[in-house]
Amino acid sequence: MNWINTVVRPKIRSILNRREAPENLWIKCPVTGEMVFHRDLENNQFVVPNSEFHMRLNATQRFGFLFDDGDYSLLELPEASMDPLKFRDTKRYVDRMRDARAKTGKQDSVSVAQGTVEGLLLTAAVQDFTFLGGSLGMAAGEALITGMLRAVEDKTPFVLFTASGGARMQEGILSLMQMPRTTVAVQALREAGLPYILVLTDPTTGGVTASYAMLGDIHLAEPGALIGFAGQRVIEQTIREKLPEGFQRAEYLKEHGMVDMVVHRHDLPSTIARLCRFFTNTDTPEPKEAPVPMADLVEEEPVEAVEEAPVAAQAADPAETVAAEDEPKATDEAAEETSNNKG
Repeated sequence: MNWINTVVRPKIRSILNRREAPENLWIKCPVTGEMVFHRDLENNQFVVPNSEFHMRLNATQRFGFLFDDGDYSLLELPEASMDPLKFRDTKRYVDRMRDARAKTGKQDSVSVAQGTVEGLLLTAAVQDFTFLGGSLGMAAGEALITGMLRAVEDKTPFVLFTASGGARMQEGILSLMQMPRTTVAVQALREAGLPYILVLTDPTTGGVTASYAMLGDIHLAEPGALIGFAGQRVIEQTIREKLPEGFQRAEYLKEHGMVDMVVHRHDLPSTIARLCRFFTNTDTPEPKEAPVPMADLVEEEPVEAVEEAPVAAQAADPAETVAAEDEPKATDEAAEETSNNKG
């Protein structure tokens, strides 16, 4: 029975006490298949170091990387009707919404916040693709309109990060109605003379692309982002032609004039701040001088005292000095004259 105590029991204990590794400890790069440690990826703003592939971000991560020191305040958004059409497919729409809220911790796909970027106050909205594919519904439309009107009220630039599969089909025509409503809110920004900057992230498609996502004063895009209305497969089946490589990607759209700039995620805050200062004619804030450490302050050595000449000597008459200098010359001339007379 000794082998039970020495072999079997320790194995059973090791199995029972074994801790499973977290599922997201290692993340696979979709481009190269490389396994990247989650913490290293997070420290690099979820950009794979070797392939530079930009992974998708949720609203909390996006705001944290955008605003100074990750400090911002979320705007309170109006509530919308949960399920006005009582929609049901393989699952009730109410249940889908409940699951999405439990998974993401968000009330809907759009979040709006205010904060500073390089000291410049701005209003920003983020579409969260993890919430039902970032789809545009009544609540998302109300959130965007609220954010734009708040920007008009506070006279701040408005920055929108798009990531959506389009209009939310479970809300039918009520979802499609958000396209013209948000367009009217964009017009309010223009009439107020405020910059409206779009950052198109992966993916930006459907009704979002057909409305407010293409109405900005300037359009930025993250590298490799998928941007378009219909999918590539649908287009190929419709026109019966093979589309070029890289079609609907950010770089392709920039070459064809639909995107102004393709900006790396690390450079987005500085680029947005520079554009906002340009559009608002705001000067670049002067960098604050860092305080000098006490260790760098070296005490100066005391200067040795130098004895000064007597005041009487310093106050000598300049005329007397000149006369004294001329005396030797006069004596020499007299001696020379006496010598000549003797001769």
